[in-house]
Amino acid sequence: MAHLEFFYDLSSPWTYLAFNNVQPILADTGATVRWRPFLVGGVFNAVNQGVYEARANPMDPKIVHNFRWLHDWARLAGLPLTFPTEHHPVKSVLAMRMCCQLESDQTALQQFSQAAFDAYFARGENIDAPEVLANVASDCGLDGEKLVAGTADQTVKDQLRANTEEAIARGAYGSPTLFVGDSLYFGNDQLPLIRQALGGAG
Repeated sequence: MAHLEFFYDLSSPWTYLAFNNVQPILADTGATVRWRPFLVGGVFNAVNQGVYEARANPMDPKIVHNFRWLHDWARLAGLPLTFPTEHHPVKSVLAMRMCCQLESDQTALQQFSQAAFDAYFARGENIDAPEVLANVASDCGLDGEKLVAGTADQTVKDQLRANTEEAIARGAYGSPTLFVGDSLYFGNDQLPLIRQALGGAG
């Protein structure tokens, strides 16, 4: 059976799109998936610092067009998008540590991630705020306060660091980074290639 690994950070708008858009591909191909939370800031710091240089010049034509394309992709997918807001860019460390606590329960991780993506990108909420994250988790039937408290646990911090370092070692340079076997794919726009790699019709 085909298998997909999906490394992601909740702060990435392109990952919000890809997270939603990959769902029908998984259903159509029957592929399994493992959601892998990581910290995209750690990836940028290690291998892609040009992202920060680009953000320093918001009128750069590439940045301007990327934002327009982002909203075009959201409309194409039928997804609400409130972005950017005054909370952009969020640090996402707390959110991703909460995800790491759920990684062993992939169903709960997917549910929480979906809800957190919706909170940030559909409703414009601040997912850097512990109370927002606790409410998101609680609305999923999880113990939000416990998950927020767990972000201070060293083993959770180590897990997030290990996931990030693994992604970097395997060639990641941003979010989302997806693997089918040893083949790396990046971003929402490469989902047709991922469908092909998973054995689905184009």
